[in-house]
Amino acid sequence: MAAVINDDNSEEGLHTIHSGRHEYAFSFELPQIPLATSFEGRHGSVRYWVKAELHRPWFLPVKLKKEFTVFEHIDINTPSLLSPQAGTKEKTLCCWFCTSGPISLSAKIERKGYTPGESIQIFAEIENCSSRVVVPKAAIYQTQAFYAKGKMKEVKQLVANLRGESLSSGKTETWNGKQLKIPPVSPSILDCSIIRVEYSLMVYVDIPGAMDLFLNLPLVIGTIPLHPFGSRTSSVSSQCSMNMNWLGLTLPERPEAPPSYAEVVTEEQRQSSLAPIGACDDFERALPGPLFAYIQEFRFLPPPLYSEIDPNPDQPTDDRPSCPSR
Repeated sequence: MAAVINDDNSEEGLHTIHSGRHEYAFSFELPQIPLATSFEGRHGSVRYWVKAELHRPWFLPVKLKKEFTVFEHIDINTPSLLSPQAGTKEKTLCCWFCTSGPISLSAKIERKGYTPGESIQIFAEIENCSSRVVVPKAAIYQTQAFYAKGKMKEVKQLVANLRGESLSSGKTETWNGKQLKIPPVSPSILDCSIIRVEYSLMVYVDIPGAMDLFLNLPLVIGTIPLHPFGSRTSSVSSQCSMNMNWLGLTLPERPEAPPSYAEVVTEEQRQSSLAPIGACDDFERALPGPLFAYIQEFRFLPPPLYSEIDPNPDQPTDDRPSCPSR
């Protein structure tokens, strides 16, 4: 995208800038096609910038470049990113002809999509039936993949981690929502043809003298956080079920009548409201007599019966009170 300052009324379409300070406003609309999120990686980057040039006769042009950031929004309030992630693995240690008991690992997280600053609640169970002392751990990894000329380079970086308690032989450890906070990181890049950025949560058991037992749970780091009212994680919905029996209830064919007027207004209140008013201020004295009487008379009188129906709904009634004419 480019723009040129010119003046059609000037000679040869050129615009002369005189000495002094001049400001020109530029406006560019980004393409409607999806744009990859700005990213700086070890073997490549995604950058966006605006560039301005000032051309002068007999002089080299003056150039200025300013970078800006683009985010491809990822909404984690989608069903695919709200689904829980879980897995189970088991490992048996062998040393020559001696075989020890297995080490088992089960882990689960509430959903797949998160935003930076959130904490991942990890539910895990680690059982150590071997003869060694093992340590359960968890870590978030960022994987950068770069594609060019038919080749691919991959870089894996540690983002955050935590460590559990050492687990001796025959012991079991349970994580009931152990939290691992996501630091400020770049969002996932999943739709770019040259750079791909993915995240994963690795829950593993550190076994001395042997290969670790690990589970990889995929993550997507988004830009639009979890809606506090519109979405619920599957783990919460599985624990708290809503009773939907009320949906089967039907309304009665005929509504019930309201309570009688005597239950609301006592006879004493009604009689007191009909008592004559002694003193009136200037404003009350200015009111016409029929209107004032109408207000007092109908203050506590009961309404028509609930079952009463007007026999002549289309004909106006003559006995209704009317507003006084001035």
